[in-house]
Amino acid sequence: MLSNIGPVQLLIILLIVIAIFGTKKLRTMGSDVGAAVKGFRKAVNEGEDDTPHRNITDAKDADFDSTSTEERSKTGQS
Repeated sequence: MLSNIGPVQLLIILLIVIAIFGTKKLRTMGSDVGAAVKGFRKAVNEGEDDTPHRNITDAKDADFDSTSTEERSKTGQS
């Protein structure tokens, strides 16, 4: 359905939007959207800087021994 829209139809839609809102209102809306996108990008970048990065070599491997902790403490295993 949208593939049937050509440049002439887009121009007509643009003229209707300009007639409804006016150029000043459209310019204001465009700058507001631009400021919102800029603020969103800034917040995302600040969030990435605050995220602590774990060093993979510092991570301790999991213990998959089926012996319970109580049994290991009785036998002296750690």
